[in-house]
Amino acid sequence: MKFSRRELIKSLCRTMAVFSFDQLIAALPLGVQFVNVAREAGLRAKTIYGGEKKNKYLLETTGCGVAFFDYDEDGWLDIFFVNGTRFESRFPKGAEPTNRLYKNNRDGTFTDVTAAAGLVRTGWGQGVCVGDYDNDGHDDLFITYWGENALYRNNGNGKFTDVSAKAGITGAPSGPGGKLRRWNTGCAFVDYDRDGFLDLFVSNYIDFDPETAPLPETGPCLYKGILVACGPPGLEGGKNILFHNNGDGTFTDVSEKAGILNTPGTYGLGVLVADFDNDGWPDIYVADDSSSSAFYKNNHDGTFSEIAIEAGVAFGPDGKTQAGMGVSAADYDGDGLLDIVKTNFAGDTATLYRNLGKNVFDDMTFQAGFGRNTRFLSWGVGFFDFDNDTWPDVLITNGHVYPEVGESDVEAGYRQRKVLYHNLGNGKFEDVSAMAGPGILEPAPGRGCAFGDFDNDGDIDIAVNCVNGVPQLLRCDSSLKNNWLKVKTIGVKSNRTGIGARIYCTPQGGRRLMDEVRSGGGYFSQNDLRVHFGLGKAEQADLEIRWPSGQVDKIPGAKANQVVVVVEGKSGNR
Repeated sequence: MKFSRRELIKSLCRTMAVFSFDQLIAALPLGVQFVNVAREAGLRAKTIYGGEKKNKYLLETTGCGVAFFDYDEDGWLDIFFVNGTRFESRFPKGAEPTNRLYKNNRDGTFTDVTAAAGLVRTGWGQGVCVGDYDNDGHDDLFITYWGENALYRNNGNGKFTDVSAKAGITGAPSGPGGKLRRWNTGCAFVDYDRDGFLDLFVSNYIDFDPETAPLPETGPCLYKGILVACGPPGLEGGKNILFHNNGDGTFTDVSEKAGILNTPGTYGLGVLVADFDNDGWPDIYVADDSSSSAFYKNNHDGTFSEIAIEAGVAFGPDGKTQAGMGVSAADYDGDGLLDIVKTNFAGDTATLYRNLGKNVFDDMTFQAGFGRNTRFLSWGVGFFDFDNDTWPDVLITNGHVYPEVGESDVEAGYRQRKVLYHNLGNGKFEDVSAMAGPGILEPAPGRGCAFGDFDNDGDIDIAVNCVNGVPQLLRCDSSLKNNWLKVKTIGVKSNRTGIGARIYCTPQGGRRLMDEVRSGGGYFSQNDLRVHFGLGKAEQADLEIRWPSGQVDKIPGAKANQVVVVVEGKSGNR
């Protein structure tokens, strides 16, 4: 009989009748353990993505994302997993791979409600992001695809309506003869012009056509002597898209007019939206693969300037291009500026860019302690305060891009463990993966990951979408007894979701913390839209919310360990 670590510890507790479960967890170095509870929670549907042993095309390698969001507004996070398909397999009717929406049953388990919600679709899914594009009070769902994108309007009754064609966001034909070959990847809702309606940014990888794409043997395309799928160097790069919300349920492609096409970089993957220069306007960063990454500075007039090279976020520390995948932002050093972490290919490290202000960044990868891990191929990433000590930590999901490497000694094999970095509060991070529990150490072909408190116990859990495998749900079990606050924003003049709102949180007797309500991010994924702050031992905190409209709301002395719902202009709980 096999036991999970949690079950084993509980068994020992019953046998010894000496220590409680929390006491044993507390005796561990971190006082925190991550345990994969996906199977027990009912998350058992496999994500299908390309061949399991061999890939013919690059498209089969990227995998897809996952979203934590409360689709039915009951205060409990539900989970949406994007899914893919295969080129050569024929699935029985009714058994085709599909995206999955799991409803939170509020008892640690989930129910698959995909069909009932109207979200069944088979295709090469990529990214997912969430936002209330029509300001009706219900968060909507956008999914990117190789081919036509999908926008699902949340009807507010547990069901969604596909409004993709009507809204005009499917994506224009990009191939000869009007073929739709656009490979849409990362996405984020963003009110870039601050008119109160959420616009939509979509990154693009390449214009992919399997009829003309190179095959492994025609290259030949080799990775350390192994024949693998070709690309992307040498392939035609895709163009990022900015859709402007017209306020009537439709969108207009304003990519050229807004300056989005003016960038030397291409092969776009992860998308990150944040106000990096503290001017009150959202900027956009795109992690590019095998090319210089893109950094779009908001000019406040409906246009952007691409300044990645000048800002110091285009390349790695050696001035060379990297294979950028996922990307996340947080004020990791407490100086009031949002910093960037980016994941990259095997043989490289994750990159940490420290924001110096005025659109200048310094590469702190090695000084901060991120330079030790080079054997992993990294995808999903997120800043999050796993121990609620007020300092944002970093988790990275890993998995090789080529199934052909199998479980060989090539780097860390196809299935790889995760990496957890603990923020030491002095500008440095410590790799604490070995102490963080079986959920971190269990190898998996990980891709997108999302962060959110699915069991409402105050610490942040992690959902991971895996290639050709069942998902993971890493529950955070902590005995540290640190306090926390979560802030849910409801816009009035600003967009209803409050995306772009900046929240300052000052714990009693502590330093000022800061984060933003953010759509998209990581690798093709969506975190909980409620902003989470660890408070340490503080029992209350002062909150300040700066809305995209310019409205500033202040809530003094908010008590710890609750969700504070803030309605724009009403400065208090609802």
